[in-house]
Amino acid sequence: MAVTKTLETSSLQIEIASGKDSSGNTTYRKKTFSNVRTDAASQNIYDVATAIKDMLNVGTRNFYVADSSTLVSA
Repeated sequence: MAVTKTLETSSLQIEIASGKDSSGNTTYRKKTFSNVRTDAASQNIYDVATAIKDMLNVGTRNFYVADSSTLVSA
């Protein structure tokens, strides 16, 4: 049985500093930006993430792209 994977949605996530833990280490939370074009080039997504990071007044760590796909048996 063949299965087809179809990319449905993408979102950009940026880890944003949210405070300190009991050991003094920085803690992070993810801020999600939905409705990223599923055909967007990785470089373009990175450029947008960098522009957002530069506008924020807090530290950031990593950028992520979260994809959601459907699986359909053919």
